[in-house]
Amino acid sequence: MPGQRKRRERELRRRADSWQGPWETVFETQDPEEWRAYLSRIRAEGRYPDESRLRYDVLCGRLASPTTYRLSVPAVAPPR
Repeated sequence: MPGQRKRRERELRRRADSWQGPWETVFETQDPEEWRAYLSRIRAEGRYPDESRLRYDVLCGRLASPTTYRLSVPAVAPPR
């Protein structure tokens, strides 16, 4: 298929640059308005200057559990 090589290479670069260690949840909510307000507030404060290191998760809900929004940062590994 046309463009498949580019997509595959882009995905490999993205995986190579991504954090492989544990993640620490910073914020979690089920309210989409609260989620947007929190994101705009941390962007205005400049709390995380490198947003590429953040992980935004939207866990899709069903009838039993509502949709959950979660912001995580890479956890610092404890010194050995």
